[in-house]
Amino acid sequence: MTHTISDKNRGVRGQGFANIVTGFFGGMAGCAMIGQSVINVKSGGRTRLSTLVAGVFLLSLILVLGNVVKQIPMAALVGVMFMVSLGTFDWGSLKQLRTIPKTDSFVMIVTVVIVVATHDLSKGVFAGVVLSAVIFAWKMASLRTAATLLPDGTKQYQVSGQMFFGTVSHFIEQFDYAGDPASVTVDFSHSHLWDHSAVNAVAKMISRYEMHSKNVSLKGLNEESKRLVDRIGLSVPGAH
Repeated sequence: MTHTISDKNRGVRGQGFANIVTGFFGGMAGCAMIGQSVINVKSGGRTRLSTLVAGVFLLSLILVLGNVVKQIPMAALVGVMFMVSLGTFDWGSLKQLRTIPKTDSFVMIVTVVIVVATHDLSKGVFAGVVLSAVIFAWKMASLRTAATLLPDGTKQYQVSGQMFFGTVSHFIEQFDYAGDPASVTVDFSHSHLWDHSAVNAVAKMISRYEMHSKNVSLKGLNEESKRLVDRIGLSVPGAH
């Protein structure tokens, strides 16, 4: 909102520490992103001083004027929260539900429904994070191979996509182990090995070719994929 760079990790550490401390005083863990930060910015605050002043003032109300604050009717505080919600909600996001990817809209709606139904923000956020992870893995699970017969009689497979647990079964099925020539090259220039399942799938592919007395060589593995192969300790010819 202020077009400046911030350290997100430091913000998370500070919020986590504050939530731990507030628990020892009977307080409820929370986040000041909307209720304090956004309102500060919309009110003209542009530096960390605005956050410090807001926090110190709130602390003073609790410690010094606690008895006075207790006299404020709950209905008045509910009205304040309604105004905070109306002022900080991104109303434009409702119009975007029809234009953004359906998966993103689905995650947003599920998160909101769970929060409203359970009155627990953490459950809604947890469900949204899990859904996002599953959808991301599904989108990443797109692997393609293109076979080309080279002039020297070698058959080359060009692998495109991400190699991880979600694509390894499809990867192993892409090769004609019995019908391919005696020499086969698999090019990973447009791919990346992410986990143990990926390395194991490559080793299994080579093993199947060796069962048919055929030679397989790999090329195009990036440095990170090579390090993964070395770290796992599987024997993958041509990985170096």
